[in-house]
Amino acid sequence: MKRVSLIFAAAVFFFADGLDAAERHPLFQDHSILKAVLTAPISQAYAQRDSDVRLYLPGQWTYLNGDGEPHRLEVSIRIRGNFRKKNCELPPIQLNFKKSQVKGTLFKGQNKLKLVSPCQHGIDAQQKLLLEYLAYRTYEILTDRSFGARLIRLSYVDSDEKRKSWTDLAFVIEDEKDIGDRLGFDKARVAENRFEELDQPTTALFELFQLLIANNDYSVMKGPPGEYCCHNAVMYTREEEAGKRIPIPYDFDMSGLVDANYASPPRHLPIRLVRTRYYRGLCQPTEVMEAARAHMLSKKKEIISLFLQHPELSRSARNRNVNYVRKFFAMLENETTFKHDIVGRCRGRQNLEAMQAGEEPPDP
Repeated sequence: MKRVSLIFAAAVFFFADGLDAAERHPLFQDHSILKAVLTAPISQAYAQRDSDVRLYLPGQWTYLNGDGEPHRLEVSIRIRGNFRKKNCELPPIQLNFKKSQVKGTLFKGQNKLKLVSPCQHGIDAQQKLLLEYLAYRTYEILTDRSFGARLIRLSYVDSDEKRKSWTDLAFVIEDEKDIGDRLGFDKARVAENRFEELDQPTTALFELFQLLIANNDYSVMKGPPGEYCCHNAVMYTREEEAGKRIPIPYDFDMSGLVDANYASPPRHLPIRLVRTRYYRGLCQPTEVMEAARAHMLSKKKEIISLFLQHPELSRSARNRNVNYVRKFFAMLENETTFKHDIVGRCRGRQNLEAMQAGEEPPDP
């Protein structure tokens, strides 16, 4: 019992950093579904999907405020993304608001926002979009070092009248700069990380979360060729510990939780189904892994409730994924499974042992 108390105390110590963080901007302080209408030349924006130069196109964003009254803002849009831009019927969109217009509104502090749309029309795509949103919300429950997300029931109106209007669930994601300002972090523009440069508690929590949602489409070590580190993770540093880099994850559509039609496990992993969990996190000191484990278990009830109680999840999606999340927590709770399937599969044990011995770790 004493050991459990010590581990829980360590977890509180490791993950309490965000308690002093500034509040998120108003848009991300509320998790109710925002109702909005985007009126813009959407067909023109979509037509730029194969172009190297994607121009912003002017439009209007109308949302209902807390009193149910419509509030209109000017907005420019362009399509964004890599895989989804090329492979989805409805590519994701970048929203660009005018700073002078958003003052005193729900969108106070917002400038450029990533809008995540369903990949295509249909109920199944809506449910997968919702599951990706819930992945963001899950990490937000675990730590303030996370992207905020806001769900929107969005009506699309093509001002060129080449597409019929439609309404879908979508969500927007907190801006990278806003996270840095909120947490007092600086964005680290680096090509890659070395093992000893990563903040251990944050990285351990980050990678256990990726196991929860069965996501292998990320890296905390390198980014795609020619791009900053890292793949589907933004790296930050803080002034008082500038040598340690803090990863914050995003983009979970390839995860087993979402189970998108186009998702599959990386070829180098010994699994065939994207829903199969396979830990590929970095090796961490025992006390760091135990603290991350204890912290996640302390949030078990809240995370399961998130999936159980969300009104937009269909009954079948709710039952399937509540059970899926529970299986992850069962892995954490079972000592043998935790040691064999998680700790026993970690990568970079030589790096960890060298660092603990005060030696120079080998190249990553």
